[in-house]
Amino acid sequence: MRPDAVAVAALVILLFPMGYFLLASPAFLLVKLDLPPVTQLLRGMFDIQFRMIGVTGVLATVAFVIAGRPLFAMAIGAMAGLAIWGRGRFMRRMDDELSARDAGDTEAVRRLRRLHWSGMLCNATLVAALVTSIPYVAMSAQAGPA
Repeated sequence: MRPDAVAVAALVILLFPMGYFLLASPAFLLVKLDLPPVTQLLRGMFDIQFRMIGVTGVLATVAFVIAGRPLFAMAIGAMAGLAIWGRGRFMRRMDDELSARDAGDTEAVRRLRRLHWSGMLCNATLVAALVTSIPYVAMSAQAGPA
C-alpha cells in the first residue's frame, strides 16, 4: 500500500470516533444531568473520546509523516496533542462539577451542561475541518509527494 493511501486511510480512521461522538453526544441533551448514572455515562463518553482522538491522532500523524505530508502531520499532531493534554483538564473540570452537584450546588448542573456543549462544539469543529480537508489529502495523494 502506498504511503499516500495510508495517510488518507488514517484520516478516515480518525474520523470514525469523532463521528460517533458527534452523533452520540446530542442524546445527552435530552436527559437531566442531575442523575448520577447519566453523568457517569457522559463522563465515560468524554473520557474515551479524548483517548481515541489522542491514539488515532498520533497514528494519523505518523502516517502523514511517512507519506511526506508535513503540514497535515503538524495539524493532526496538534489535534492529538491537544486531546492528550486537554483530557486531564477537561475531566478534572467535569469531576469538579460532579462533586459540586453531589454536594448540593444547584448551579453545577448548568456548568456541566455548558461543559457538555463546549465539548460537542469543539468536536463538531474538528470534524468539519477534517472532512473539509479530505479532498486536499486525496488530491495530494494522487499527485504524489512534492
